[in-house]
Amino acid sequence: MSLAVWWSAFRPATLWAAFAPVLVGTACAQSVGCFALGPAVAALAGAVLIQIGTNFANDLFDFEKGADSVDRLGPRRAVQSGLLSPRAMTVGIVVAFGSAVLVGGYLVAIAGVWIVVIGALSIAAGIAYTAGPYPLGYHGLGDVFVFGFFGPVAVLGTVFVQCRAVPAVAVSPALAVGALTTAILVVNNLRDRASDAAAGKRTLAVLLGPRFARVEYGALVLGAFALPVFDVLRSAQAWSLLPVLVLPWAVAGLRFVAREDGARLNLALARTARLLLAFSALLALGQVLGAGRSIG
Repeated sequence: MSLAVWWSAFRPATLWAAFAPVLVGTACAQSVGCFALGPAVAALAGAVLIQIGTNFANDLFDFEKGADSVDRLGPRRAVQSGLLSPRAMTVGIVVAFGSAVLVGGYLVAIAGVWIVVIGALSIAAGIAYTAGPYPLGYHGLGDVFVFGFFGPVAVLGTVFVQCRAVPAVAVSPALAVGALTTAILVVNNLRDRASDAAAGKRTLAVLLGPRFARVEYGALVLGAFALPVFDVLRSAQAWSLLPVLVLPWAVAGLRFVAREDGARLNLALARTARLLLAFSALLALGQVLGAGRSIG
């Protein structure tokens, strides 16, 4: 029950997936002249708290469903390893999501009742991913929901709480962030497909096989890089190409995922998370530097 145990249960390496869309959304808000520090910080706090609550829920419910066993290839889970009891983790879920609701109260006062809808759906998805009568992650729907909530919902929601509107400039970045975040999940599911199948967790990697998962990973990564190129062709905004600077990382990752399997894919998880962070930072920088500027 030490702080170190709880910090591990947060899965701090995954929290970048909550940080990236808020960073990009805030940069989009800045690019159209409506950056607001208070809502931006609150959006980040809410996103991180929902991510922590979701991680806690996955830890608890994957253990209860048998998806986390002693043969797990990924990082240690708190409940499965006995570091935290199911009761303690339940309390953690309530505290994390409850704190997110408190932050949401401030955002509702700032941006209106739409934030209630966004927050409620985000928390519901975080729980329903592994819990309930039809857990999303157990029925091949995890990829869709991760893409939606870590891409369009998180990025456009961040823009909305600052601008009270969603400018068109934010749509392509939202899709790119969603694609790279989903790529992290794909690697996770590719690694765990054998244990997931044994536990009845029917991810796309289980339903459609490892070849599909590797093709999906490639499509998501390359699609994310194609979107800034599309933006340049559409708007002649050269700064949108900044994320291409980390394309060599993406190519190396594609090659690694294509040939590796099992526990070796833990390295691919870390590399894809690093790619997401670097890509998002460059994407955000391009939005800020390119505001009101174009080629020529």
